[in-house]
Amino acid sequence: MAQRYEIRFSGAGGQGLITAGIILAEAASINEGKHAVQSQSYGPEARGGASKSEVIISDEPIDYPKATVVDACLAMTQESADKYANGIKPGGVLLIDADFVKTVPAGEFKVVKIPIMRTAKEEVGREIVANVVALGAMIALTDVVSREAGLKAVLAKVPEAFLDLNEKAYSVGFEKVKEALDA
Repeated sequence: MAQRYEIRFSGAGGQGLITAGIILAEAASINEGKHAVQSQSYGPEARGGASKSEVIISDEPIDYPKATVVDACLAMTQESADKYANGIKPGGVLLIDADFVKTVPAGEFKVVKIPIMRTAKEEVGREIVANVVALGAMIALTDVVSREAGLKAVLAKVPEAFLDLNEKAYSVGFEKVKEALDA
């Protein structure tokens, strides 16, 4: 039986979640030799409306490129939680930005809450890297690729001037989830 893992990143358009999905797919395919596909969709208004990026990772060729039974979902906003937390399989996991998702959707999945935007702003120093904080958090949560493969993919994607900033964002996100899971 092929191992197929489906991850959905959702939030507001412009939060960099499409990029996070692309980086995860590259971490899986380029750095770990797995099969991966990434797809995305935007709400009616690209910036501000709910958007999602989905990544499917498998050890065999992927026959259907859309997420059907989501193993893990990230919701950065209330709207994205309401719209995209459906379809998480029983036993799956929902990662939410604790500051922006106040009403947690019900389901037979584990919910992990961390303040993603606030962490990016206060601990990393730039809100713009919230997507990389979220990516580090999702990788820590799902273990779908190694911490090293994820970081390598992040650093391959960002401009040289921002390597340190993004490495810090990734590591902080990774550690935040580990702390939340141990709590």
